[in-house]
Amino acid sequence: MIWSLVKILLFILAVTGLTYGAGELMNVSGGAVITVAGIEFTLTALELALGFIVIVGLVWLGLRLIGLLVAVFRFLNGDETAISRYFTRNRERRGFEALAEGMMALASGEGQLALAKAAKAERYLEKPELTTILTAQAAEMAGDTKTAEATYKRLLIDDRTRFVGIRGIMKQKLSEGDTETAMKLAEKALALKPRHEETQDVLLRLQAGNADWAGARQTLGAKLKAGLLPRDVHRRRDAVLALSEARAVIDDGSSIQAREAAIEANRLSPDLIPAAVMAARSYIVDGNTRYAGRVLTKAWAAQPHPDLAAAYAEIAPDETPKARLKRFRTLTKINPDDPETRMLLAELNIAAEDFPEARRALGDLIETDPTARSLTIMAAIERGQGADDAVVRGWLTKALTASRGPQWLCENCHSIHQGWAPVCANCGSFDTLAWKRAAQTETAMPAGTEMLPLIVGSPDTAAPVADLPTEDENRL
Repeated sequence: MIWSLVKILLFILAVTGLTYGAGELMNVSGGAVITVAGIEFTLTALELALGFIVIVGLVWLGLRLIGLLVAVFRFLNGDETAISRYFTRNRERRGFEALAEGMMALASGEGQLALAKAAKAERYLEKPELTTILTAQAAEMAGDTKTAEATYKRLLIDDRTRFVGIRGIMKQKLSEGDTETAMKLAEKALALKPRHEETQDVLLRLQAGNADWAGARQTLGAKLKAGLLPRDVHRRRDAVLALSEARAVIDDGSSIQAREAAIEANRLSPDLIPAAVMAARSYIVDGNTRYAGRVLTKAWAAQPHPDLAAAYAEIAPDETPKARLKRFRTLTKINPDDPETRMLLAELNIAAEDFPEARRALGDLIETDPTARSLTIMAAIERGQGADDAVVRGWLTKALTASRGPQWLCENCHSIHQGWAPVCANCGSFDTLAWKRAAQTETAMPAGTEMLPLIVGSPDTAAPVADLPTEDENRL
């Protein structure tokens, strides 16, 4: 409001000043006589002042007109002018509007509309570093793979967009199943941006899928160096890769290198079960059974597993069942309440024909955690104690429909594997196999349980847990 008042005062002062000046000029005596073509013009001082102002205005207007003519000429000649800048700004405005609409269409899943807006934006903006990327992504969404690939190849020309182009073609090759080409493109993309996490993950997965264990270990080291992987996770996965490399060396027949690689894998991750088994067997081959037992004991303390027990038995393959039972106490005293430990102890006692002790080792496992293995062990115990065939068949019937217990399960796709592998055979994920239970379905043999009595006998003949002989009766 104050500024408005100031402007009003300034306007009044200006009008007053001009009025005062005009009045003073009118009071000035004399004037000027101008002769034009024999005609004399007598002008007063006020008329001279007004004439001067008109002449100055005409000169300014003439100069502006000349500038306009020059600008039009330069515009027609292709030079940058105010007119060209006006049209350029108008084109840019329309181009950026089309670009924004294309991005909105892309986010909304409208591939064809995004492709049309991208073409319009490219026509107006002439900035391929912006519009070409939108065109490629829109073509991908619309299912036009040829246009997408051709567009991504155009991005390879510019250093600023080369990485985007390589990455786009790499993803297309992955969708086509051309993993070999995709792996080469991933290597080139990673060379341009060594810290790009997604490219590192893709390259690592492709290298593991193609059994390029040495290359995968380098990529894993790059992830650690870039700070994109915790050190403990890197150590575990590096052990997995070292173990896989050791297996490859074994397939090549290089026994000494295989032993060294297996030991290295176990050193990196002592709790990795396959690495511990392979390292122990390499020690056994070298005759170093003490180190073999130490490796297996350490892995058993982390997680009891049947493969560890099998490797531990290979340390002394010719020992008697009782001697083996005594030697295995080193393992069985570790994690004694673990189901794997209890089943192992029961199996050892069965081999030693001490069935009452095997039953005590099994304990209430068939009640609290019935699995196909524990129920089969119970059937063997019943057989060893002289039970009827119907009782044995009853336990085997239950075993057929019971859970299989822990298995090698992919934590990504939940598919079950017969043995451990570094890469899931179903989904291709790296280091996702874990020794755990699969989700149990309603029946282990859908639409087939009614045939079980025909196979192994009626399950009703199985002795209930409450009717089993007690430990005191077994001793008698």
